[in-house]
Amino acid sequence: MPVVIAGLAFKLTGLIDALRSPLVIAFASIGFGLLLYGVDQKRPCEKEMKSLGLKAALLIGLSQILALIPGTSRAGITMTAARQLGFKRPDAAHFSMLLSIPTILAAGTLAGLDLVEKGMDGPWQDALIGAGLSFAAALAAIHFLMRWLQHASMTIFVIYRVALGLALLVWVLL
Repeated sequence: MPVVIAGLAFKLTGLIDALRSPLVIAFASIGFGLLLYGVDQKRPCEKEMKSLGLKAALLIGLSQILALIPGTSRAGITMTAARQLGFKRPDAAHFSMLLSIPTILAAGTLAGLDLVEKGMDGPWQDALIGAGLSFAAALAAIHFLMRWLQHASMTIFVIYRVALGLALLVWVLL
């Protein structure tokens, strides 16, 4: 819920639009990618989801607010926070996915309200098809991510984020 409240505040104040800069996206992608790498590689993580307490859940939930900065991965920042708090990779990913539910529902509600404002002329069929396909793709991605993290580190995701950020920097600076 903290990210929903902060997201609404960012939207109402125009801060989200002010942060939508290719440089912000590039540096956030690189910086938070490297942070994930450092935490994932150096932090001993033995905790399981069943030991998650209110304080840890709140800290991980609050970390989602950083994902309002364009270029910051919501899943990446919550997994980084969970790993920093000592949770195993699969447990960090599992909790991160659970945390996405209210965020996705809030974003979907806002998009739905935009469609309602357009009335019957809005692209309802396209929106429903897109939502259904997104849901199926998300389930598949979560399934494969959870299997991947049983035996591998998050380094491949770090490489992707840093490469994306560097490519964006090159594009902006040239």
